[in-house]
Amino acid sequence: MIFRLDKRLIFPDPQLAEPDGLLAVGGDLSPERLLLAYQNSIFPWYSDDTPILWYSPPERFVLYPDRLRITKSMKQVLKSGKFEVTFNHCFAEVITACSSAFRKDQDGTWITNDMIEAYTTLHQIGHTHSVEVWENKVLVGGLYGVHVGRVFCGESMFSKVSNASKTALIYLCQTGKYDLIDCQAHTHHLESMGAEMISREAYLEILKST
Repeated sequence: MIFRLDKRLIFPDPQLAEPDGLLAVGGDLSPERLLLAYQNSIFPWYSDDTPILWYSPPERFVLYPDRLRITKSMKQVLKSGKFEVTFNHCFAEVITACSSAFRKDQDGTWITNDMIEAYTTLHQIGHTHSVEVWENKVLVGGLYGVHVGRVFCGESMFSKVSNASKTALIYLCQTGKYDLIDCQAHTHHLESMGAEMISREAYLEILKST
């Protein structure tokens, strides 16, 4: 069953989501609704030609910072000082770059103008954060996401040069601020860095304990 949201600030039980994770449709992207969603393993994912769709997949692809794997070649990149990394330095530029980044097998972006505005508002009140990677003072990579306690719910990343997004993720893991990074969907390069699948139930337990 797919639930239709109205003005009330509530979500259905995530366990009632469809097999693909679709749980509800409608509502809005107010800070209060977005925070309630992330606190309950729910996130918006839609495009300009659809209503707001809310998902809670049966499994989440996550990275425990203390299980992060860094290859020998990546350690050399980090040691070289090629990149400078900052935190929350230019959130707007990062989310905009993520929205326009080319992604294989994807037609367009799910980061709509409304989502950019909503997550920028969350950033202004301290709930979303960005990591920026610079090369020769040019922004070449980064990521952004929502924090729920000591969980960082990653939304998107981009890379204009090799290893830039990996550098952002490694930096995030090494800040000591988070016990878990939610990567949402599986990718081979995240798996190579130590990310793993956990159940929705396990993910909810972690969210409730932070």
